[in-house]
Amino acid sequence: MNRTALALIVAAGAACLAPAHAALAADAPECKAVRLADLGWTDIALTNTTAEIILGALGYEPSQTMLALNITFDSLRNGDIDVFLGNWRPVQDEDYRVYFDDGSVIPVATNLTGAKYTLAVPKYVFDGGLTSFDDLETFADKLDRKIYGIEPGTNKPLLDMVESKAHGLTGDWEVVESSEAAMLAQVQRAVENREWIVFLGWQPHPMNVNMDMAYLSDGDAEFGPDFGGATVRTLVRKGYPGQCPNVTAFFGNLVFDIDYENAGMNMIMTDGLEARDAAEKMLKAHPEKLEAWLKDVLTFDGRPGLAAVKAELSIQ
Repeated sequence: MNRTALALIVAAGAACLAPAHAALAADAPECKAVRLADLGWTDIALTNTTAEIILGALGYEPSQTMLALNITFDSLRNGDIDVFLGNWRPVQDEDYRVYFDDGSVIPVATNLTGAKYTLAVPKYVFDGGLTSFDDLETFADKLDRKIYGIEPGTNKPLLDMVESKAHGLTGDWEVVESSEAAMLAQVQRAVENREWIVFLGWQPHPMNVNMDMAYLSDGDAEFGPDFGGATVRTLVRKGYPGQCPNVTAFFGNLVFDIDYENAGMNMIMTDGLEARDAAEKMLKAHPEKLEAWLKDVLTFDGRPGLAAVKAELSIQ
C-alpha cells in the first residue's frame, strides 16, 4: 500500500469518528462578530442584551450600536449592521417599505405579538374628555398644542398628522422629539402637577404598570387598528441567512412575550438594574426559554448550543 492510499484511508476513518455536530457548524468566520442596532428603547435594550449574552456564551462576539431608526434601515442596507430586533408593524411598513421591496432587509421572526403603539394620556386627562385623536383640537390650549414623541425618525406618523392637519387640527401643533427617557420624564413631571399632556405610548413597557394611563381611539390612519395593535419582527441584512445560517437560526427562534418583556423592562426602568443584569436575571428565572431559543443552534465552533449556554451561565 503506498503512502497516498494510506493517507486517504486514515483521513476517511477520522471523518467517520468526528462528532456529527461538527459538520453542522456552517457560519463563515466573519459571522463571529454579530452587529445589532440599538435605538435607545428599553425593550430593545432588554432583547438585544438577552441576545448578546446568549451569543457570547455560544462563542460569538456581539456588539450593539446606537442608531436612529432611519439610520438603522440604511445601515442594514449598506451591510454595516447585521440584525435589528425592533421592526414594529404595521407602523414601520409604509415608511420603510422600499427596504423590504428591494430585499435590503429580511424578516426572520416575529419576536413579539400583542404589542400596541399609539398616543396615550394620563387617566385624569382621559377622564377629562380627551379620549380620541379627534378630541386633540378641542383641548389644544390645555395641551399647549404639543404632542410628545421619542427619537427623530420614529415619529413620522405624528409629524405627517400635524402637517396634514388630520383630525381637525388647526394652528401650530408641535411634535416634541427627544428620546424615550426624556419623554417619560416630561410625562412624569406633568402627572405630578396634574397637567395635561399627550404622548406616544406603547406596550410592552413599564409605563403600563407604573402609570394610570389610557390610549386614545381613532388613530387607525396613523398607527393602525386596535390602538396601534402591533407585532415586532427581527430583521437581518441581505445575504445574512446564507452567510450565517446558525446565527440566523438563533434569531429565528428568539421569541419573547409581553409578560417577559414587561418584567425585564421594569427591572431596568423602575429597579435601576443595568440591562445586562436584568437580562441575566430574566434568563435565570426562565431557563425554559432557552430550550426553544437554542433549538438546533450550535456554538460558533460547532458544539451543541443549549448545553454550552447553560454551562456558561450556570443555569441548571
